[in-house]
Amino acid sequence: MSATRAGAGAVLLLACVMAACPGVQTASTPVSTPASGSPATGDTTGLALVAPGYGTLRQDDLAFHITTTGMLIRAVPLDESVIRLLTPDSYRAMRDLQLGNRAKLDTVSRRNGGRPLSVWFVSFYGVEQDARFTPFDLMVTSSGRDFRPLDLIPLTVGFGEQRLKQRETQSAIYVYDGDVELDQLVVLSYQGAQDNSWDETLQRIERERAMIRARERKATTGTPADVRQR
Repeated sequence: MSATRAGAGAVLLLACVMAACPGVQTASTPVSTPASGSPATGDTTGLALVAPGYGTLRQDDLAFHITTTGMLIRAVPLDESVIRLLTPDSYRAMRDLQLGNRAKLDTVSRRNGGRPLSVWFVSFYGVEQDARFTPFDLMVTSSGRDFRPLDLIPLTVGFGEQRLKQRETQSAIYVYDGDVELDQLVVLSYQGAQDNSWDETLQRIERERAMIRARERKATTGTPADVRQR
């Protein structure tokens, strides 16, 4: 079953708190480049990094969406190469989310032999009253391999109850094996429902990366941005 892009109800909790959900913004001043991430949260894809602070994408532009019985599921990869494409406020929110949970993520990494991790921000939004969800059934498929969560870190009170009231959001940080390759086709699935639109998202990512380089060049050298790179 194909996923439905339904952003109206499934608002990411953290992003709303950080006022990062409004429409596309144009960055005029770059944010500072963060310190290198720990092995648990570093860049895990083959995508080269662009400078932070020049992105214009919203979280919804980079999110996976699954519509299933009674709820909407939304998942955003927190890989540095992906979140640097977000608007500055949204980038800070996603980066701070990882930094605030770094100790827990490092613990997960150590339990798995120190391997790199693929870290995601996942929310479950209740469309119907008393919708139930099974957290560890959210699976990522990459390069022909299926990945179930190695662990998760609840972010909202009541996540462990695994049920949703109508219009309630429960969210958590999901941790997958670092072999998930976000520069290739990735499919997110939950109990038979799936979102396989990542190939379209990759095209959006490449366009935004080209525009970020142009914006950075214009900001640092005064050279006009080559909008034809779109």
